[in-house]
Amino acid sequence: MTHDLLSSVSDAKWTFSTRRVDRSAIAGMDTDFAAARPGDLILAQVESLGQHQRVQLSTGRPSLIYPGDKVVLACGARYAPDQFEGLAEIDADGADLLAGGGCIGRMVSRNERIRNATRLLPMGRLLDIAGQPVNLERFALPPTNVARDIPVIVVLGTAMNSGKTLATAQLSLGLRRAGYKVAALKGTGTGAFGDFNEYADTGAHWVADFTDAGMVTTYREPLERVKAGLDLLLAHAAERGCEIAVMEIADGLFQRETGALIADPWLRDRQSGLIFACGDAVAAAGGVAELARHGLRPDALTGILSCSPMAVAEAEGATGVPVLRKGDLADPAEANVFALRAFGMDRRAA
Repeated sequence: MTHDLLSSVSDAKWTFSTRRVDRSAIAGMDTDFAAARPGDLILAQVESLGQHQRVQLSTGRPSLIYPGDKVVLACGARYAPDQFEGLAEIDADGADLLAGGGCIGRMVSRNERIRNATRLLPMGRLLDIAGQPVNLERFALPPTNVARDIPVIVVLGTAMNSGKTLATAQLSLGLRRAGYKVAALKGTGTGAFGDFNEYADTGAHWVADFTDAGMVTTYREPLERVKAGLDLLLAHAAERGCEIAVMEIADGLFQRETGALIADPWLRDRQSGLIFACGDAVAAAGGVAELARHGLRPDALTGILSCSPMAVAEAEGATGVPVLRKGDLADPAEANVFALRAFGMDRRAA
């Protein structure tokens, strides 16, 4: 590695998505951006600020960015109806910061309520000593031979910001308070430390997300790879002594990967409990009906609708599914009901 490259890489702000990378693997870079694939590490310079004026560092804190700053990110796509849709494509003349957690690609659409993407000037695709691109997949958790499955409570929702992360965190807290060793997992989405840190704050025994499975984002990844990533996280949770897992699946039921997962027998067979987060009674009724079409029925509704007694009454009347508030999920007695039901449903549990 040349002195200039060494200086640029060492001085750069390494983003959350790169947190597992062994930086000693970096030995050079090229500018073959057309060949970049999801997960490849990219050194870029901030050109102009837009929606994202901060990045999330691999150390776990946010950092303001300024034009001229150098950042290391991963090439990836993004699906976020409240922000951007973007593809894992990089143009040498400029690229977009699709997510503050460290996803660089090409924006194809944005929500009209937000600003244009922060623009980045790609400087190089990082390579190892053999001249191969350094990809997040290389630093994923290793395969494990664990033979025991643990029950999984899956958290789904109608859309972004429907209350899935809060539900995952609060149920993890309740299970921990009830005496269980719980894994709090983000199964799909785009790499960011917000959800990860919220899970960790509950005192969960183990916290992980899909970046630990080698993906900066699960958007546009093949379903089999997404499922393999979920299996890997669950296997490591069991290996670390977790007794039960709570796993958030990002975005809404009609999002590409989420829709494929709920239609797949893998999810029906693997889940031992299901929580559905939504914003109002109509969303609750529609979501419950869509889940029923795939042979799934939530054990509870939660999310924004749980803040309103009127919305709760409407949703329970329309669906027959109880609504739980965040305080209910965090209550050890209520969480224990979920756990006992999950252990009873999961025939493979020890």
